[in-house]
Amino acid sequence: MPKTKVAITLETQLLDRVDELVAQQRFRNRSQAIGAAVAEKLERLARSRLARECAKLDPKEERALAEEGLAGSMETWPEY
Repeated sequence: MPKTKVAITLETQLLDRVDELVAQQRFRNRSQAIGAAVAEKLERLARSRLARECAKLDPKEERALAEEGLAGSMETWPEY
């Protein structure tokens, strides 16, 4: 995947922690460490969005819709 250079400003303590991870060889360099952190955060945000949207659903209404759908399709299911 193509990469683009960016400039960011971080608190000194945060950058020190990133440098410690690089020194411990957990990451090859700062770019890899910061890129991994951003990717992980974006993934967590995507998963939490799904949870937030699911929380908006009414369980009783969803069950009624599911049962309605199952009842209507029983006649068309092949017999095994």
